Amino acid sequence: MKARGKIAPAESPLRPTVSRMVEDVIGCKWTLTIIELIRQGVCRPGAIERSIEGLTAKVMNERLRKLVRYRIIERCAYPEIPPRVEYRLTSFGQKFVRILDAIQELERECVAEKEAIVNEIKRRKGAPA
Repeated sequence: MKARGKIAPAESPLRPTVSRMVEDVIGCKWTLTIIELIRQGVCRPGAIERSIEGLTAKVMNERLRKLVRYRIIERCAYPEIPPRVEYRLTSFGQKFVRILDAIQELERECVAEKEAIVNEIKRRKGAPA
């Protein structure tokens, strides 16, 4: 039978505004990737670190702590030997990533629009006047 893990409480009952969290998360080159890995089921710190080339344990742990503080993810520590820690999205985190998904979709639309404009310009240059 597996032991149930304890979920660590957030450090503070207050968290920044959602707009500040979005700014902070999008402004960090590692945080988006960490969130995406956790969404895909990569939930153990060692696996997260191995999955992202160039990410150090120090930076990863800082980002994980920040996401826990924002209550986007929760840390679950299992009373096992050796100790096991996993992270998962909270219910707030599942709502929060929808904002990130919408931003990524908007980015895809902007890229597609830009490509269409570039292709139209190329087509016009190639067409006889």
